[in-house]
Amino acid sequence: MTAIDLGLPTLGGLDGIPTFDGKQTAKDYKSDQEVRWCPGCGDYAVLAAVQGFMPQLGLKRENIVFVSGIGCSSRFPYYMNTYGVHSIHGRAPALATGLAVSRPDLSVWVVTGDGDALSIGGNHLMHTLRRNVNLKILLFNNRIYGLTKGQYSPTSEIGKVTKSTPMGSLDNPFNPVSLALGAEATFVARTLDSDRKQLTEVLRAAAEHRGTALVEIYQNCPIFNDGAFEVLREPGERDRRIIPLADGQPILFGAEQEYGVVRDPATGGLSVCKVAEVGLDAVVIHDAGLMDPSYAFALSRLTGSDLAHTVTGVFRSVNRPSYDDLARAQVKQARETKPADLQALLRGNDTWTVAD
Repeated sequence: MTAIDLGLPTLGGLDGIPTFDGKQTAKDYKSDQEVRWCPGCGDYAVLAAVQGFMPQLGLKRENIVFVSGIGCSSRFPYYMNTYGVHSIHGRAPALATGLAVSRPDLSVWVVTGDGDALSIGGNHLMHTLRRNVNLKILLFNNRIYGLTKGQYSPTSEIGKVTKSTPMGSLDNPFNPVSLALGAEATFVARTLDSDRKQLTEVLRAAAEHRGTALVEIYQNCPIFNDGAFEVLREPGERDRRIIPLADGQPILFGAEQEYGVVRDPATGGLSVCKVAEVGLDAVVIHDAGLMDPSYAFALSRLTGSDLAHTVTGVFRSVNRPSYDDLARAQVKQARETKPADLQALLRGNDTWTVAD
């Protein structure tokens, strides 16, 4: 059964959500709660960007809900003047799935961290992405457990010395974007807490997407992992390391756009070369709309723990029926073809009599 058979929408992530006719500002989305993060935490920048971006959606605040798990990032719902749920460790995607399926009039957002989402919550995250539930996931990645005071996380680099790995981490870290693409998520992006312009652009694209949208946000923890992404903020290093994606445009980077991403005939993947050595025609044109996720996955593999090449922007954005649309259509179809009969259900074939 396809989306066409059911008459389901495949475009416009905001379909069916009541709009607000008046004018809103960022102030309307600031709650009366004191923001309690450590001074210098990257969460402040993300919160400001989200509060500034929300009025652009033109939605009623009572039709927006933020769901979080456990961690520093999970304080987020307290600071948004919308509905919010501070749930349990790793289970925010599961709770948000229930909301999205039962309440199509809500814009559902999940705020989570690299520990919350990728450790105890890894299974929930993976299946939410696979199902393509219509919700938006903001994954704050600071490569450390901040709330519990500095243990290594699933994204900490090999050799990372922390309170729980005093001789250095032995674990191979997750690449959250690769993980999401491996689960065939329909929208996957990465950005930085310090890049307000790109962060806002990515959030808008995620909000307009119908289905699961995962946005990884590199975020600094000034107390337990300060400077983890500082190299991406330094003027000279930033140009040399960050590879920004723009749909339909050649993937070029560098202060003079002197570097480009090309297909590697030796591996079948992608690699970085100097444009002068290969020619502009050899540079890959970014296409986030490819249904086969292998191209986007190859892009994600350019980014390693050393951040030598860090791809940012929208990796993949494709249309596929969302789980909640399909579930509601299935329930509607069942009701129309076979009206509910509680007695028939209770007295059906799957019953038996227990002798005295």
